[in-house]
Amino acid sequence: MKTAVLGTGMVGDTIGSKLVELGHSVMMGSRTANNEKAQAFVSKHNGKANAGTFADAATFGEIIFNCTSGSGSMEALKLAGANNLNGKILVDIANPLDFSKGMPPYLFVVNTNSLGEEIQKEFPELKVVKALNTMWCGIMVNPALINGGDHNTFIAGNNAEAKEKVKEILKSFGWLEKNILDLGDITKARGTEMYLPLWLSVYGATNNGAFNIKIVS
Repeated sequence: MKTAVLGTGMVGDTIGSKLVELGHSVMMGSRTANNEKAQAFVSKHNGKANAGTFADAATFGEIIFNCTSGSGSMEALKLAGANNLNGKILVDIANPLDFSKGMPPYLFVVNTNSLGEEIQKEFPELKVVKALNTMWCGIMVNPALINGGDHNTFIAGNNAEAKEKVKEILKSFGWLEKNILDLGDITKARGTEMYLPLWLSVYGATNNGAFNIKIVS
């Protein structure tokens, strides 16, 4: 499958590398076609990946992963272009974290709204699925790193078919179907995004990002 990864940071590199490993055709998108980190990503994968602008990647991908920082997501998607996004699935991994006042960051969208919803409103023809935003990126693509893979990940979005396709990708990453919890429509992204302050607090207290949620009932 042709997949686009928007963002050249740790999350984009981790997601993109896993997709290449699974045999997907991957293009990493950034502001410029010759972005240094994107070119390094291409080199690392010996020609099995490509790089281009956000618009190039959005045009290329059948499914698009938003791995940009939350504060830059909307601008990146606007640069990608609504015409290149319309009708496609966007797996939104970003969180609305604002680091402008230092640590810890605060949420610039919260309570009655979410970044996922803002993206869906701005691009109504895009099928936004919030996923994988509640954990360290190493666990996103390798859940077996902790507790034998027995812990939960969440999805939220308005389009049932899009969510099923995202579930299939998550399962290819190693997630057990029983542990992929569909929370409902895109408004449920509020809860997963608001979990980030707690995640950051746990990380700060333990100095360890390799943890996750398991629902026990």
